[in-house]
Amino acid sequence: MSKTFLNKAGTATVSLFLAMSLLLGGCSAGNSKAAPPDVKKPAQAAETTPQSQEKKAQEIEKKMTGARNTPIVQAAKKVGPSVVGITNKAYVRDFFNRVQLAERGYGSGVIYDKSGLIVTNNHVVEGASEIIVSLADGRSASGKVLGTDAATDLAVVKIDLDNLPVAEFGDSSTVQVGEPAIAIGNPLGMEFRGSVTVGIISALNRSVEIGEKKFTLFQTDAAINPGNSGGALVNADGEIIGINSAKIAVSNVEGIGFAIPINNVKPIIKELAEKGRVAHPYVGASLIDAEIAKQYGFDMDLHGGLFIMKLSKNGPLARAGARTGDIITEFNGVKVQTVAALRNEISKNKVGDQVNITVLRNENQMTLAVVLQEYPRN
Repeated sequence: MSKTFLNKAGTATVSLFLAMSLLLGGCSAGNSKAAPPDVKKPAQAAETTPQSQEKKAQEIEKKMTGARNTPIVQAAKKVGPSVVGITNKAYVRDFFNRVQLAERGYGSGVIYDKSGLIVTNNHVVEGASEIIVSLADGRSASGKVLGTDAATDLAVVKIDLDNLPVAEFGDSSTVQVGEPAIAIGNPLGMEFRGSVTVGIISALNRSVEIGEKKFTLFQTDAAINPGNSGGALVNADGEIIGINSAKIAVSNVEGIGFAIPINNVKPIIKELAEKGRVAHPYVGASLIDAEIAKQYGFDMDLHGGLFIMKLSKNGPLARAGARTGDIITEFNGVKVQTVAALRNEISKNKVGDQVNITVLRNENQMTLAVVLQEYPRN
């Protein structure tokens, strides 16, 4: 059986050891303390500031031909300043059992509001005692985590700085397979900050399991490496269409990365910024589908549905009259044959919504009116 291994691109620190050999030609200068009169001293490098860099970039752009100044160049220039580096620091014990603040990991983020709101991945900031946000213009600031949501792998961080560049969100429902996809982030840490990689959208609505969670993501062949997590996936118009989240990490697999569609991101980060968490609906049951039954050697006829093994006390299904042993066959008229399919249908609703769940009980079919409750935080 083949297995797919997924790495969240942003949790492991990678150290690069660069060896450099210098080949010197000509004669040795000996022990002379002063340069000969006819040798000019090297001129000092001009001071580099964000303003001088911007001015130089403008001068270069004026000289660029249309063949060079492509939509990709324009998109990278437009979005790049809003992509930040995020360093996750936590208290750890060293060899001598002393508690010290150490770098735990790193990732990327995107500034989406001038008040200093930044969207990133939950796994980038998870477990952090301190967050350091590094901007493309060289500034850095301490970040405050306003909210996280492990179910969607999203988080919102806030910094207190002025004159912040802000990214523009696009409409991910219009994304097409084969259109350009530009990933911007900090692969392998801040040494490679603001790296731009280019590919295409390889597929839409990929259902991917990471750990025990299931995500619906864009697939892209734009290179996504450790440190890119939380960074921007951009279209050729310079609009954010996704937040980079994971890649397939197998030695002989290349060019398979994933991003959370921005239309899925928008309502989540709005709730995280306002409330600090997201209320997810649930039905309150432990279920078995055909695949799980086969895996554990259960011999049972599920009639193409989901067997209720256990009900949460005072949970939605229990309150609606469901019983242990019932088999769920439909959710709001949609047939559900796997636990994953049921989760997907539930996710289309909100806490407090009333839904119709069809069950089989002793070969008799009935429909229950179920009011969805908030998934318990514990």
